[in-house]
Amino acid sequence: MLKISDISYAVEGRPLFDGASATIPDGHKVGLVGPNGAGKTTLFRIIRGELALEGGAIELPSRAKIGGVAQEVPASDTSLLDTVLDADSERASLLSEARTATDPARIAEVQTRLADIDAWSAEARASSILKGLGFDDADQKRPCSDFSGGWRMRVALAGVLFAQPDLLLLDEPTNYLDLEGALWLESYLAKYPHTVIIISHDRGLLNRAVGGILHLEDKRLTFYHGPYDQFAQQRAEHRAIQAAMARKQAERKAHMQSFVDRFRYKASKAKQAQARLKMIEKMDIVTAPEDAAKRVFSFPQPDDLSPPIIRIEGGAVGYGGPPVLKRLDLRIDQDDRIALLGKNGQGKSTLSKLLSDRLQLMEGSINRSSKLRIGYFAQHQVDELHTDETPLQHLQRERPDTMPSRLRAQLAGFGLGADQAETQVARLSGGQKARLSLLLATLDAPHLLILDEPTNHLDIESREALVEALTAYSGAVVLVSHDMHLLSLVADRLWLVQAGTVRPYDEDLDAYRTMLLSGDKPAKPKTEKAKVARPPREQILVLRAEVRKCEERVAKIMEMHDKLSAKLADPALYEEGKVAELEQWNRKFAEIEDGLERAEALWMAASEKLEAAEAR
Repeated sequence: MLKISDISYAVEGRPLFDGASATIPDGHKVGLVGPNGAGKTTLFRIIRGELALEGGAIELPSRAKIGGVAQEVPASDTSLLDTVLDADSERASLLSEARTATDPARIAEVQTRLADIDAWSAEARASSILKGLGFDDADQKRPCSDFSGGWRMRVALAGVLFAQPDLLLLDEPTNYLDLEGALWLESYLAKYPHTVIIISHDRGLLNRAVGGILHLEDKRLTFYHGPYDQFAQQRAEHRAIQAAMARKQAERKAHMQSFVDRFRYKASKAKQAQARLKMIEKMDIVTAPEDAAKRVFSFPQPDDLSPPIIRIEGGAVGYGGPPVLKRLDLRIDQDDRIALLGKNGQGKSTLSKLLSDRLQLMEGSINRSSKLRIGYFAQHQVDELHTDETPLQHLQRERPDTMPSRLRAQLAGFGLGADQAETQVARLSGGQKARLSLLLATLDAPHLLILDEPTNHLDIESREALVEALTAYSGAVVLVSHDMHLLSLVADRLWLVQAGTVRPYDEDLDAYRTMLLSGDKPAKPKTEKAKVARPPREQILVLRAEVRKCEERVAKIMEMHDKLSAKLADPALYEEGKVAELEQWNRKFAEIEDGLERAEALWMAASEKLEAAEAR
């Protein structure tokens, strides 16, 4: 259990936490959300003990292990697999001791502990995690020095997942993952056996991998049960109630103040006026929730071009050697919204460079509209901004003849106000840098906008603003992103980059997600089967009844599971003197989870029998 009690902390005199409290029960998966700059990463550093609190306390079990990804692994000669195996320091220490220990009693203790932590399956588990994050068997044997910083961040993530700390703290873990890796991580975290807290702006992750939201706002922490969409609805309802209360109180105060102003100096009413004045002074003011700062993007609208704006026939593209992509027959019109799907390394970036005229065809033909303007945003461009210059200076380089007031207005249209316009890029947040890069990419009102992972540093409100801007934008969009929520709202066409070519993907995003999570297994070739007699109708009815019974059993256990989860989330249960009661509830919760697992297995087995019977 993690208990945050009345903590206070300030940075350069600016309070980030003031009396903030929260309790996270063991085994819960929680998303930590809040505005950029609110202090989410700072809270992680406080929990890890890297920063000293000014007030309050953080309580964890005495021997609890805390893990997270602070930086990429070094570029060493150690293989990826060995790097991940070394991340479990206890296992490495025990294996070393097992080779040198001579005391029989100690040897027995070491072997027992190695069995307890499942040390003998470690290599298979480490390999599975690396594979889920995009490293095949050959990659896993290569040294870390063969990989770039972004890939070594994945190795660091694999290491902490393999070590399985009691409290796992992940800060924007999907920022350096592709869509496949992000979906794998969602699935892995949902089954992680210990407590997880994730800082993320990815709605898909926050809806599928966590069961609670810890909201940081106004220097306080509030815990909400349920995934992100449920939190957003609860918070909207709470803000509406608070706004209504503040409005009524303001009306009452104005009414009393009006009486005071009218009769304060009239002898017959002076006492009544004075009484109302005291009532106003004693009034416990209800503060209306501040309207969330409107995070906007204002994309300039291009003029219309005749379709198609790009046509590729018989195309092949690469980097001087064998083609990366070939047999390209593609067409883009100005009203297209295209999402590029495909595993990392299949050629999505190569196609983006071809479309943006950064690569030339090796064979075939490509025809672009003569007046076509293309805007290109890639994550590396955020890192290539001039860190010693301000956003205003960036625009002045591109538009030297434009008045500064006009350039400031353009910056404001991308959420960069007067203060940010004059701030050196090095001091801007990741989200502010991404906004500046998006502004530079759209400065010429492009007819085609190519976006490669545009949301990595954007908070949830900014992502929603980007969706609104892209919806209103009258140019074509080609989008690469691991954010399934963004893809589902923006894209109306899906292209699959796979096996050295690009083709339309006729299924939807849910089908693609299912395919990735199933390991992208090819369909087995159909073989002729002898006809099997269909079971009698009475047998099918019995099987259907069994499925219904299993469904009802699972539903009842789920209801009990939810009630126990709510009970264990009650802070009062963790007060002093309630250790025995807490242990009792934890035992019941463990029993319910075990029963739920067995009930779901029976349900699946019954469903499979029914499907097999009905398919005959």
